Amino acid sequence: MKEYRNAPLSIKVQKYEREFYPMKILITGTSSGIGKGCAEFFLKKGHEVYGFDKNAATIVQPGYTHFCLDIRNKDSYPELPPVDILINNAGTQDGNDIDVNLKGTISITEHYGIHPDIYSIVMIGSASGHTGSEFPEYAASKGGVLAYAKNVAMRVAPYQATCNSLDFGGVMTELNRPVMEDKKLWEQIMDLTPLKRWMTVEEAAEWIYFISVKNRFCTGQNILIDGLEAGNCNFIWPDET
Repeated sequence: MKEYRNAPLSIKVQKYEREFYPMKILITGTSSGIGKGCAEFFLKKGHEVYGFDKNAATIVQPGYTHFCLDIRNKDSYPELPPVDILINNAGTQDGNDIDVNLKGTISITEHYGIHPDIYSIVMIGSASGHTGSEFPEYAASKGGVLAYAKNVAMRVAPYQATCNSLDFGGVMTELNRPVMEDKKLWEQIMDLTPLKRWMTVEEAAEWIYFISVKNRFCTGQNILIDGLEAGNCNFIWPDET
């Protein structure tokens, strides 16, 4: 850290210019949902992507390398060249939430993300980490991710690298089909969502790309992106008319 902090300005500028060249991107949870959409977005931009998922690959195109593994199992981690960007997206809601969403994210980050050449790290948090809603273990796991993002941001800052969490509300993914396909539940959700819609996977990928590639100064932040669902409230006051 000390060597980079004292490096000539020209070397630091080179890091800022890295966005204009192909980078090595590691994304967890790339077989479906946000992770898959994110991987495809980075590939379209000309970057090389390594994908980790417990399921088989669903992306077959040049520049993508898939590793079938469980992020909880450190012994299964492959040896990779230093990655420029790490996107911690893998998550679950099946009772293993703490082990996968939080401990798995920590393990992956400590193994692949903390090094002098890192450019940025993104944690996919959740609006639940802010509000405490959803299942207890899930909310707790995502709350931990939000705190861990701040911890990592402090540790990679000497490398001129950033780390933030993007804390999405509703996203149109396979995971959310149980409520998306239930008309009554969907109407209840829309009543709580001022924008009256959920985010698409493509929008999520654009946010991830911006905060990991374009952004160079915002760091250590938990960025809530939920269509104002978490901030929705009704101000009650006597009618003075």
